[in-house]
Amino acid sequence: MGEAYGKVVLITGASSGIGEATARTLAAAGHRVVLGARRVDRIETLAKEIRAEGGSAEYQALDVTSLEDMHVFAAHALERYERIDVLVNNAGVMPLSRLDALAIEEWDRMIDVNIRGVLHGIAAVLPSMRERGQGHIVNLASVSGHRVDPTAAVYSATKYAVRAISEGLRQESRDIRVTIISPGLTHSELTDGIGDNDIRTAVRDSMRAAIPATAIGAAIHYAITQPPEVDVNEIVVRPTVQG
Repeated sequence: MGEAYGKVVLITGASSGIGEATARTLAAAGHRVVLGARRVDRIETLAKEIRAEGGSAEYQALDVTSLEDMHVFAAHALERYERIDVLVNNAGVMPLSRLDALAIEEWDRMIDVNIRGVLHGIAAVLPSMRERGQGHIVNLASVSGHRVDPTAAVYSATKYAVRAISEGLRQESRDIRVTIISPGLTHSELTDGIGDNDIRTAVRDSMRAAIPATAIGAAIHYAITQPPEVDVNEIVVRPTVQG
């Protein structure tokens, strides 16, 4: 395999949806994946399935809102492989609601996971990447980071923030590649966190047009396997029929 393959890839939120699909896609392509999530039973099962299919997978309990957890996650990978090639900051939540519902705890949760979690991931891997003079950080944003819809104001704000953080990191870096992946309607468990029944039903109805999470995994695979001098900065992936 060429130099583009066999990368050590850390994936947050790897227990389902895009994270799980990305892990399976990258492991099947010969990369060594390190899975992080709060639901340890799920990532343990996923790691076993990947190994049974001939792939390489490690796992570690991870709550991205904890900087300590994130440092332990990165340290686990460094101890096992002595390097981190790629971090996929995938963990996210989407409890949509109208602003006048004043769902402040849900706002705080989105800020903690979707923004602070991304920053924690960057903080945990950037020093070792800088020391090696190479590395790749892939941050999951959303088409909601390009537009704002009713009920999605705070969620969109967090994804706009992810794009701003990513662009800032890119401009500060000459040795670290930075990629933003902005999925549109994609099959995942994000809708499970929507507390309002009417909003959850409406979103689930729209998900009939959703693309499989494997499409996002394929986009991530494309970005991380480009030649070292090629930095794919942003990919938007959505259903053909999505407006």
